[in-house]
Amino acid sequence: MQPTPHAGTSSVRPPDPTRFILIGTSHPGNVGAVARAMKVMGFHDLVLVQPRFHDVLVHEEAIAMASGAADILVRARIVNSLSEALEGVTQAVATAMTPRDFGPPTLQPRDGLAALARGPEGHRLGFVFGSERHGMANEDVYQCHAVLSIPTAPDYGSLNLAQAVQVVAYEWRQALGGFEVVSRTPNPALADGAAVQGVLNHWAQVLEATGFLDPQTPKKLLPRLHQLLNRAALRVEEVHILRGMAKSILDHGKDRG
Repeated sequence: MQPTPHAGTSSVRPPDPTRFILIGTSHPGNVGAVARAMKVMGFHDLVLVQPRFHDVLVHEEAIAMASGAADILVRARIVNSLSEALEGVTQAVATAMTPRDFGPPTLQPRDGLAALARGPEGHRLGFVFGSERHGMANEDVYQCHAVLSIPTAPDYGSLNLAQAVQVVAYEWRQALGGFEVVSRTPNPALADGAAVQGVLNHWAQVLEATGFLDPQTPKKLLPRLHQLLNRAALRVEEVHILRGMAKSILDHGKDRG
């Protein structure tokens, strides 16, 4: 399987390598939240199998919970069986407990999905989620190649449907290569040695004026302060703040004198 490029790298969306399939969904809000969880991870192919409400894709609660991902709902399809939903899918992964008698192998998200991402090219992956009330029936699990189990606390393992989709979508996107984290702020301009020395000299005047520093016996105070400033990795604007504070203290002392 090939990683999907970031949506911002091309004006043409590449084929979506992943389908999310929901069986017997009960709550329209969950469907909308699933659409949102998919879109933030760059996935767009959603198929519903016999949802409880036939108008779930246009339900006001679904649209509200999609919160900007209504386009996923517009393109989503409703089908009558899991077999129909799996059309075109070559690797189906159930998200359920493995049946006790027999069934496909169980995978953990991080290692299991990384292994699937390294698999042969040409696969189209489908993640299958059961209903909120009953999960997946054994007959549906048997149609899948593997079962994905999200590790949870042993005393409480109940995940909301949309939460489960978000976890799986995130881990699968990471397995495919992930998206670059873009900083929202510019890299800081760090103060150079001359600027740091200027701060130290300015504060030395303050410390001397307030009696904290005796210039006749300075001991190691100024070198220690210099080391402190170096460890702080001051930014240019922080130099201005510190020198402004020093000036204010000195000016205040002159006014009082």
